Amino acid sequence: MTEEKKPSGPDLTRGVLPTDFKDGKLLGHVGDEDVLLVHLGAEVVAIEPSCSHYHGPLADGLVVDDTIRCPWHHACFSLRTGEAVRAPALNALAVWEVERKQERIVVHRKRAVPTPAAPHLAAPTPDRFVIVGGGAAGFAAAEMLRREGFAGAITMLSHDGATPVDRPNLSKDYLAGNAPEDWLPLRPEDYYRDAWIDLRLNTAVAAIDPKAHSVTLGNGDKLPFDRLLLATGAEPVTLQIPGADQPHIHTLRSVADSRAIIKAAGGARRALVIGASFIGLEVAASLLARKLEVHVVAPEERPMERILGPEMGDFVRALHEENGVNFHLKDTVVRLDGARATLKSGGVIEADLVVTGVGVRPRLGLAEQAGLAIDRGLTVDAYLETSASGIFAAGDIARWPDPHSGQSIRVEHWVVAERQGQTAARNMLGRRERFDAVPFFWSQHYDVPINYVGHAESFDDILVDGSIAGKDCLLKYRKGGRVLAVASIYRDLDSLKAELEMERART
Repeated sequence: MTEEKKPSGPDLTRGVLPTDFKDGKLLGHVGDEDVLLVHLGAEVVAIEPSCSHYHGPLADGLVVDDTIRCPWHHACFSLRTGEAVRAPALNALAVWEVERKQERIVVHRKRAVPTPAAPHLAAPTPDRFVIVGGGAAGFAAAEMLRREGFAGAITMLSHDGATPVDRPNLSKDYLAGNAPEDWLPLRPEDYYRDAWIDLRLNTAVAAIDPKAHSVTLGNGDKLPFDRLLLATGAEPVTLQIPGADQPHIHTLRSVADSRAIIKAAGGARRALVIGASFIGLEVAASLLARKLEVHVVAPEERPMERILGPEMGDFVRALHEENGVNFHLKDTVVRLDGARATLKSGGVIEADLVVTGVGVRPRLGLAEQAGLAIDRGLTVDAYLETSASGIFAAGDIARWPDPHSGQSIRVEHWVVAERQGQTAARNMLGRRERFDAVPFFWSQHYDVPINYVGHAESFDDILVDGSIAGKDCLLKYRKGGRVLAVASIYRDLDSLKAELEMERART
């Protein structure tokens, strides 16, 4: 029998004093519902206190102007309306009415949820929008179009067989067996019907014609568009070694991939993970949770050293070893014969389940065929528009001018893809909104979360504040004396402040 959760803090219907606040915030309750009070200058607002993404505690978050940012994964909400103004959160939070009675601040009831108003557009809104891709960017764009009041046709073409899902869960809690399947969909199936989004699964796109403004499907049908969003994402790099095409060799990108690994793990004893990337190590941790013996083979000296540096790389390795992972670093798999994996060093690992995580490549075929500008990704401008008018791109394929690093970059982060989808949607509606969000991602290793803001393709030095081994640290990656990125462990507020500092120091 589970213990019933008690409401937090004081009863806000009885009122609280300004002196009860700490750092401008106060967590209390109205009835059996928790409510967070926040000072906005002389005004006090009341909002639901748990992030609608993974329920991060907003009381520990950062207030910026009239918004609050979640300490876990940097979602952002309007304190006045509760709207989720920035991914990864998509659902709004409830807000309450606040009244001042003499010196006391009293909360009574929830406000009614306002109906989204039609957007104010600089030009007449086109009627037909097509989105190619069913991942983070494509879904976030479709959802934002409807949230902004777009009433025209939205067709979403996905090669996947599943509705858009929370992909980070596929290598984390879901794969580990700690999350039910109904956690995965970003929206239930009836959402698409109710929002009049024509979601077509298992649909191949053969070509796009920028001049004719049409998309040719795999079956030969043509679909006209007024605006097009390319959000085709990336696909796993496949091993080019003998035996890599055997049925027990898996990659992880889709729900079907995760399900296949879970099914294979049920009858396996030993797993081999090829690659020590974030995904590879999250898979290793998840398979350990399923009681498999796990071996990781990778060519680098330390896991993720290129991104996080040597000291953090050593920490990540030690953390996984403490939990039972067997590393074979500075080595590669050169042949797979049934369950037998032969290493370049001459060693052999017998494994009845193999998962490869050696990187992904952007799906650029459609863009290349259409003659769009390509440069190690699909080139877009600050508004996420490609070289063809009316065609936008977002997510893993897009290379955009980053105002923080001063470079043209392409990243493969879930949160970036969602935020780009949201910005692209507004620009498809006629806005001229620059995409200037600071890149962010998180990775979970057992009980240790690693947050990373910014983008550093290389760095001269790393400033470490705190203790990496003690799991309480903030690392600043610098080049030419300038901080390009910040990684942290259990320094959530510092991570948010670093993100804000980068936003305010754009080049």
